[in-house]
Amino acid sequence: MFGRLGKLKISNYWVSYPVVLCPSICKAYGMAKPSPSHAGDALLISVGNAIRRARRALGMSQEALALAAELDRSYVGGLERGEHNLTLISLAKIARALDMQVRDLL
Repeated sequence: MFGRLGKLKISNYWVSYPVVLCPSICKAYGMAKPSPSHAGDALLISVGNAIRRARRALGMSQEALALAAELDRSYVGGLERGEHNLTLISLAKIARALDMQVRDLL
């Protein structure tokens, strides 16, 4: 769909996916809405690292976690990289899929 775009620069942060700022395109293709204003925030990176550690400790792939949490696999990858400002609902779904409490990921 997007060809080989490589890494795109948004603000002062690099992201590994094509950023589409048009909500209708995001909705039509089932893409996670990017959060370029928050991407790379220290808190998001910290939570993403906690999710990655917990997932790896269970021997889960990103795809398996995404399926268990009913989220898109690319969205889970973006969360682990601190590229998305996740919602409380998404965090709760991930914690449940990892058999953890939300507070353990914070």
